[in-house]
Amino acid sequence: MTLSLPIDTTAAEGPVCSHNEWDPLEEVIVGRVTGAMLPTRHVAERVWGNSVLGSVLGRASAGKRYPGYIIDRATEEVERFVEILTGEGVTVRRPEPMPFSRTFKTPEWSSTGFCTASPRDGMLVVGDQIIETASAWRSRYFEIFGYRDILNDYFRRGARWSAAPRPRLSDASYNQSFQPPREGDALHYVITENEPLLDAADFTRCGRDLFVIRSNTTNLAGIEWMRRHLGSGYRVHQIQSRQRKPQHIDTTFVPLAPGKVMINPEFIDIGALPDIVKKWEVLVPPYPDPIPATGLNSYLHLAGSWISLNVFMLDPKRVVVEENQVSLMRALESWGFTPIPCPFIHYKMFAAGLHCATLDVRRRGSLESYFD
Repeated sequence: MTLSLPIDTTAAEGPVCSHNEWDPLEEVIVGRVTGAMLPTRHVAERVWGNSVLGSVLGRASAGKRYPGYIIDRATEEVERFVEILTGEGVTVRRPEPMPFSRTFKTPEWSSTGFCTASPRDGMLVVGDQIIETASAWRSRYFEIFGYRDILNDYFRRGARWSAAPRPRLSDASYNQSFQPPREGDALHYVITENEPLLDAADFTRCGRDLFVIRSNTTNLAGIEWMRRHLGSGYRVHQIQSRQRKPQHIDTTFVPLAPGKVMINPEFIDIGALPDIVKKWEVLVPPYPDPIPATGLNSYLHLAGSWISLNVFMLDPKRVVVEENQVSLMRALESWGFTPIPCPFIHYKMFAAGLHCATLDVRRRGSLESYFD
């Protein structure tokens, strides 16, 4: 079926215009790790695994600042990434530093903050609008304020700006007895269906079609909210992840260019993909290359090995890849892409990769239907 709805031609004239993950990049927001805090202990963070805030960083570290040397190394990496982007003529915007160490309260709970490493998590760009999403993490409740100067600028210049309902995040929004399911267990989630909860990073865009996974940061109510918000001009397709602790689609189902999508062979059953995806070339990447010894390896599992797939497209051919993922770069070359290596292993300590660290605000292209 071909959609006959009109395309908004005014979007290309405003400051925000991005319809997919691959059109030529013109402007992007890149995160910072300045002032990052280890989240105040809460059930929602158990998807990281108790070992992360336990044996790796120590239970007493929850709610404390990240060690300075980790912030320094991650900052060096993200600044190198910014150099690559600006060297290609891309406009780069950065969030303002936030006082993440301050305790904030609602009538029902209190927390310290986290960081602004991942603009991808809290904002989704669809055409000429930026949509603030509704994080399930209490520690991220006010993270969006770090981007408010940028958002106000885009709004004044004509962008549409909307937000999902501010979540209450009461205890009823969480499975209080949650433990990550083991192999063979039925898949279950730390968040309930008590209210719409959604991270933007659980969605990926292919023009008129968006793909999403239900996860420990996005529930079915959140997916339905996005469907209704976008309206009949878009189709939102759910992808089933078989990962034991699903969280964010950009290490699972990664569109690279029209007609080409890279999928995680451990997290996705190719046979269970939506029928429309089977019209595309499904690319299966090699297993991630091991991370070289750095003295911080005990920390670097935070985002998991498959963060290797968290790549960032500059255009339909050029793709930024973490520099240690040599096997993946070779595979991308064989598929017709040009990899650009970038150091980014220490940024993993903030549960983020290259795609997480960005929000592509302007890409040069028009709204299209790629599956009709």
